[in-house]
Formats: sequence, structure tokens, C-alpha cells
Amino acid sequence: MRQRFLTAAMAAFLMSGSALAQQAADPAFTPGAMRAHVEFLADDLLEGRDIGSRGYDIAARYVATRFEALGLKPAGDDGGWFQKIGFQQTSRGETPGAIEISGPAGTQRWAHGTEALVGLSATEPKLDLSAPLVFVGYGIEDASLGLDDYRGLDVKGKIVVVLSGYPKGLASEEGAHLNATKSLVAQRHGAVGMVRIGTLQSMKTRPWARTVQFAGAPGYTWIGKDGKPFDEAPGIRAGAALNTPAAEAVFAGAPRTLAAVLKEADKKGGKPKGFALKTSARITAQAETKRIESANVAALLPGSDPTLAADYVVLSAHLDHIGISPAKEGDAPDKDRINNGALDNAAGIATLLEVARAAAEAPVKPRRSIIFLAVTGEEKGLLGASYAAHNPPVPIDRIVGNVNLDMPLLLYPFTDVIAFGADHSTLGRTVREAVAPMNIALAPDPMPEEGIFTRSDHYMFVKQGIPAVFLATGYANGGEKAWGTFLSNNYHNPGDDLNQPIDWTAAARFAEANYRIALAIANADQRPQWYQGDFFGNVFAKDQPKAAPAK
Repeated sequence: MRQRFLTAAMAAFLMSGSALAQQAADPAFTPGAMRAHVEFLADDLLEGRDIGSRGYDIAARYVATRFEALGLKPAGDDGGWFQKIGFQQTSRGETPGAIEISGPAGTQRWAHGTEALVGLSATEPKLDLSAPLVFVGYGIEDASLGLDDYRGLDVKGKIVVVLSGYPKGLASEEGAHLNATKSLVAQRHGAVGMVRIGTLQSMKTRPWARTVQFAGAPGYTWIGKDGKPFDEAPGIRAGAALNTPAAEAVFAGAPRTLAAVLKEADKKGGKPKGFALKTSARITAQAETKRIESANVAALLPGSDPTLAADYVVLSAHLDHIGISPAKEGDAPDKDRINNGALDNAAGIATLLEVARAAAEAPVKPRRSIIFLAVTGEEKGLLGASYAAHNPPVPIDRIVGNVNLDMPLLLYPFTDVIAFGADHSTLGRTVREAVAPMNIALAPDPMPEEGIFTRSDHYMFVKQGIPAVFLATGYANGGEKAWGTFLSNNYHNPGDDLNQPIDWTAAARFAEANYRIALAIANADQRPQWYQGDFFGNVFAKDQPKAAPAK
């Protein structure tokens, strides 16, 4: 042992100055370090890190202590590590909910969880809303895309009936955004409720039987500093989703049948035109609410440049998962019901921690400041990130970019990465150039139909006008098969644990790639910019400088 030590010491002494500089510039990312973080965060003792749970709080303290050990500065509330958030949990009351459809065919009623799913109101515990129905096609509008589904329709004080999703042929990321903002559009036109009907395509992708499985899940939102539950569209008091029998009742006596509308929507570019219906709806539900607390964990590495240090790069990952699944009839007493979330998203947090370590230990600090943000409530609707984006630890206009780490699939020796959102801003070019020395390629979105760009925490920063990308391992070198297997078998169930064949060498490589990306953003002369003519740049950052489109 002594001889090996002396040999190693002599080798270090004899290293050239350039070699030492290279060693300092390229910090080591080890499989063991990544594994240690994931093993702790995905342990059964943390019980799946559900929001508001003791297991989540333990995970949050683990992250905070790691930040402290690295010498980072707290960026939470009151000079601490935690950004404390109050959440409202809204659950079904004694009367879970129902929808009645009245019209030429009489009145029909469907209880929640049958052929209808009735939404819960965070502000009306005893909801009872009746109003006429108006079909508004997909219920979206955007002048730049030539979409105006409300043209010529009077929906003030009425319940709008919308098709799920967006027209076939529309770019997936733009379509996903428009689909997510239908309530805001309806509110702007004076509607008071919304009923969603699946298209032929959406019902194939997500059959009704699968949707109903989540009928009992409570709703969550964060509590603002005014003490009120956050709601982007408070004017939409009631909502419901309908399966075919209930949807057909909505169209009773209408100028067009439901079947004709769905047939048109199933064609590329199909945009069924809206019209007043001859039916009305009564939506009722009783809800019970309680408040819980959970926290984001935030740390700051100050920048070294006298001017650029006032700019901030946010590296984010969600710390929460979905907790323990309820027992089902017939389950064995020892059935594993803990959703450990090893890859979703203990692996993302491990990456965040290792990038923080490397940046904090580097002899030369990045020019811009970096905020390391572990957020809560992602699994409940991107809530922790939403709160952080509305209540940022630094002025929002000083945050220049966000790189989000969510569920990297570390099951194979990846050779490419996907940066969801790379096509919208200069961050795409930054990612490509940063990982090129590692012989890692930047691959295009392999699943554009999923609209991934709007489905993770980074999107909350995009909505504040901040360029962002969401990093994932790619489909090359066995990735496509690995992704398919994981999503089919282990995603959001107890199989996402440490029994998976996690490739810890790939994990270390993923951490290094993200370190290079974070440094490239932090050290660049210019802050990231949206491309000229980009949809998201125009919607959320209209007055910001734009870059020439990528060639």
C-alpha cells in the first residue's frame, strides 16, 4: 500500500504544468459518485419522495447539505437553502361529481368516473354550474398560425366544448402549447366552463379506460403570497372530459354529428368549425381541501466576471416523485408499492449535484452566476418550477437561460443527447458545440408527437421569456429500445428502482456533458437568444433581441 502511494505521489509531482491545468479544467465525473446519490435518493426509506411527505423532506435536506458542503451560497427564503411553498390539495368530497346534459334527447346524467370525468375546483368546494354549450372546435387561436376557433361564436357565460389536442400537421411543440392554454383562451372570450372530447387519434393514444384509472387522484396548486390558490384561468369555474356516449349526448340535435366532426378532425389539417349546440350542461362536484408544505432547494455559485456575474444560468431538476401506490384488492402483503423514481428523477438530481460539485471545485469560476435548483411538485403539474418562475430568487430578467434535467435514461452507453427546445434558441448550438469534444451528437426530437418541450419544469421558465432546453439521452446505440422498454414497464411504477441495469459509466458521462453545457452558457460573451420568427420567442419574449435563425 505504501509503495503504491509513493509511486502515485511521484507521478503527480512529475506531471507537467499543462497536464495539471488540463486535469483542473476537466474535473472527474465518476460512476461511484453518481451511484451514491441515486442510491440514497431512491432508497425505500424515502418512500418515493411524494410532495409533502417525510421522504421528500429528507431528500431535500440531503440536497441542501450537499450544496452547503460544496461552499455554495443559499438562494432560498430568508438566506436559507429552501424556498418554502404552501400547496393546496383538493380531493373529492362525499359527492364526487357529475355532469347532466339536457337537450332535444332529454336529460342524461353521468357520475364522475363512468363516461365522464369531472374536474375539481380549487376555489369552489361546492360547485354547481349550469350553462348552454357551444362547440368551438379545438378551442385554440393564434394569429401567426392562422388559427381562430372562436371566430363568430358567442361563448360569454357559456360552457365551451373543445376537442383534445390540436390539428394534425401542426408542429408538435406549438400544438402542445396551444393545447395547454385552452382555458386561458376560453376565459378571454368570457366562457365559464370547458368540456373536453377526445379525438380519434387521442383516444387511440390514451384510451378512456386508462384515463379513468386516475379518476380518484387529487388536484394540487401552489398558494400565492396573497394566500389564494394559484389558478391561471379562474374564470373557468368548471371542467369535464367526456367519453363517447356522453359526447354524443352533447351533440344531440346539432348541425353536425359528433362522428362527422371527429372524422374531419382526423384528417391532416382538419379544423372542424364551431357552432352553437342545442344542449346545456350542469356540472356539480364537492371538494375537500387541505394545505401541505414542500420546498424547492436553491443554491448559488457566484460568477467571476465583474459584469456578467449579474446574469444567472439556472440548472434545474425535480426532486419529487409519486410516492407509494395504493394497495389493490388481491395484492400480496409484501407487494412492492414504493415508486422509488431512480431514473425519474433521482438520476437528474444526481447530475445536478455532480455539476454543482465540479463547478464549485473548479479553480476558475464561471463568468456568469449559476443557480442550482431542485424543485418539488413536478409530478403534480410542474408546480415547484411554476412557483420559482413566479417568485424567482433573483430578478427574472437577469436569468439568461435554463437547462433542465428530467429522467435521463441511463441504461445504455448513449452516444447522442436530445435537447428538447434546441430548435427555438441559440441554446441548441451551445449544446451541440459543448458536447462535441466528448463525441456526443445532438439528435433531433425523436418523438415530436409527444410535445415533450411543454411537459417538464423548464417550460415554466420559457413562459417567462427565458430560453431553455430539456436534456435527455438519445435514441442511438440502443437508446430507442431502452426508452421503449422503460416507458412500457418501469415508468411511474415500482420498477423504476435500483434493480434496473443502470449504466453508471453512462451516468458519469451524462454529468460531464451537462457540466460542459452549463459552463458554455455561463462563459459565453452573449446571453442565449430566441431565434427570429420563433413561435415561443414571439409569444413570451416579444421585445427581447433575437438571433438570426440557425442554418
